[in-house]
Amino acid sequence: MADIVVLFDFDETIIDCESDSWVINELGLTDRFNELLPTMPWNSLVDKMMGELHASGITIEEIEDVLNRAPIHPRIVPAIKSIHALGCDLRVVSDANLFYIETILNHLGIRECFSEINTNPGFVDEEGRLRISPYHDFKSSFHGCGLCPLNMCKGVVIERIQASLSAEGKQKRFIYLGDGAGDYCPSLKLLEGDFMMPRKNYPVWDLICRNPMLLKAEVRKWTDGEEMERVLFELIDTIITEEEIKSGQLISSDCRLQNIALSAHEALLPTLPVPQ
Repeated sequence: MADIVVLFDFDETIIDCESDSWVINELGLTDRFNELLPTMPWNSLVDKMMGELHASGITIEEIEDVLNRAPIHPRIVPAIKSIHALGCDLRVVSDANLFYIETILNHLGIRECFSEINTNPGFVDEEGRLRISPYHDFKSSFHGCGLCPLNMCKGVVIERIQASLSAEGKQKRFIYLGDGAGDYCPSLKLLEGDFMMPRKNYPVWDLICRNPMLLKAEVRKWTDGEEMERVLFELIDTIITEEEIKSGQLISSDCRLQNIALSAHEALLPTLPVPQ
């Protein structure tokens, strides 16, 4: 199981909304945001909105309260806890920002399930104002990808992860989950034997469907948290089966799925005190 890396987008994948829009709408800045949107890059505009919220007296605690109300399918958290308990390496690759993501993951009790979060920097400065900046600096580190927004090329992130694991001599299989147009570039970086899980009827699904032969990875769609959980377990089982065939230690799929389900169930049980 430890030979599986599961890469999650965040907005409309782990949570069921766009986190930037969720905060801006909930705190009453929708009209102001839409007014300025044609005039500046998205990340710069979000940073400006955070400045206006701070100036109007909105506190970080109030922003956290909004983030903690973000909608999420009830099967997402159990799915993440389960596959983490099975030994998969979970990572986030998102065009949201670090403050939003860590706030929500901590609230859900699953931050420790992720070994790495790749996203736009977000932090609270000494004045108590939330600052947002791009993952790739617009001036000093232009990524040169025509498929991705200026602030972040997720394909570059995937290539870095692949190169890092390869340098360590680790043979890993990747499962990538996403919904947006920004998840299309990393889908093209996945290799044969990997899996791409696009959310059906979202932008990345539409882009893949235009020419699915461009992907080396096998494509498995999902629509909601329940289907995401089911497909993830199926793909984990598929990868384990293939590895067991190679090693000559194949066990029955039914038995394996039963063990996966048992491990997942045990991962969700509360930790009991050890008798003294």
